Amino acid sequence: MESSALTAVLLPLALGIIMLGLGLSLTVADFTRVVTFPRAVLVGLLCQMVLLPGVCFVIAKQSGLSPELAVGLMLLAASPGGVTANLYSHLAKGDVALNITLTAVNSVLAVVTLPLIVNFSLEHFLGDSRAVPLQFGKVAQIFVIVLGPVSLGMVLKKKWPPLSEKLNKPVKLLSAIFLVLVVAATVIQERAMIGTYFQQVGAAALAFNLASMLLGYFLPRLARLSRQQAIAIGMEIGIHNGTLAIAMASSPQLLNNTTMAIPPAVYSIIMFFTAALFGWVVNASRGPKPAVF
Repeated sequence: MESSALTAVLLPLALGIIMLGLGLSLTVADFTRVVTFPRAVLVGLLCQMVLLPGVCFVIAKQSGLSPELAVGLMLLAASPGGVTANLYSHLAKGDVALNITLTAVNSVLAVVTLPLIVNFSLEHFLGDSRAVPLQFGKVAQIFVIVLGPVSLGMVLKKKWPPLSEKLNKPVKLLSAIFLVLVVAATVIQERAMIGTYFQQVGAAALAFNLASMLLGYFLPRLARLSRQQAIAIGMEIGIHNGTLAIAMASSPQLLNNTTMAIPPAVYSIIMFFTAALFGWVVNASRGPKPAVF
């Protein structure tokens, strides 16, 4: 896939709107809440930051993906969850407060973890001579892209609550629209090859998606966290911020390789269906009234 004016303009705008929407839903308490249930947060971060990249690496290696598609899948593993995970957790009767806290903490940690994981992936799959390390300037760009709009949203929520309330629903709607547009734009740009790409990466994306949700649910249960907390963590690490991954891959200012955006685009399509199924299953096991999606 080649970069274009569409990716140069649409992706930063889409990501800015989505991260602004995230900021409008966060408060300082969402960060300090870590003290309230540290074990749940630590288990969630262990799954997200340590185990998930390892699982993704194994899947990428065993699936025989091309180097660029493998890097794209790893980029997705390095991306935090987002507001969609919070919505699905709510529908599945998970601990949404834990979701919000994990999203907040992961979004901050992503400034460090994204460059580390992506750079490792570039060096491993593409070779040292082709790797493009995300050095300080790139880290600074990631900081601005991820945390700039989030910080703005949090400031609006704290300083001008009525304005943030008015903006909340329209921004959420725009976020959903932009998510669809970003995935559609990625598919349209590569429409001649999308079938081939889906054949190549579809099974790997599905395997990674299912592994993410299962790991995110059963490991917390083994750690004796509540069912609600396990659902929250399962949704948080199973529903990645695909828009962020697509933006990092496609942006001319960052990786500038939109072939790497294919795995996040395919994953973003798959995860809506698997997350709904996951929410239905965990609720159906409770009793006769499963959540409706």
